[in-house]
Amino acid sequence: MNEITVWENLSPEEKKRELFLRQKRTLDMFLERHAISQAQYDKSLGDLREKMGMQDVE
Repeated sequence: MNEITVWENLSPEEKKRELFLRQKRTLDMFLERHAISQAQYDKSLGDLREKMGMQDVE
């Protein structure tokens, strides 16, 4: 199975969670590479969690 097929089989909630995790990984990479500050990371992650309703996802 390829990634597109797997994505199509996910429920809307699973897609939302996966999208959140992908965006969080992007923020993690920015922080690791010092492209953003810790404060920027914390704000962006907090905003992302709030907008996507993912307060309980690590």
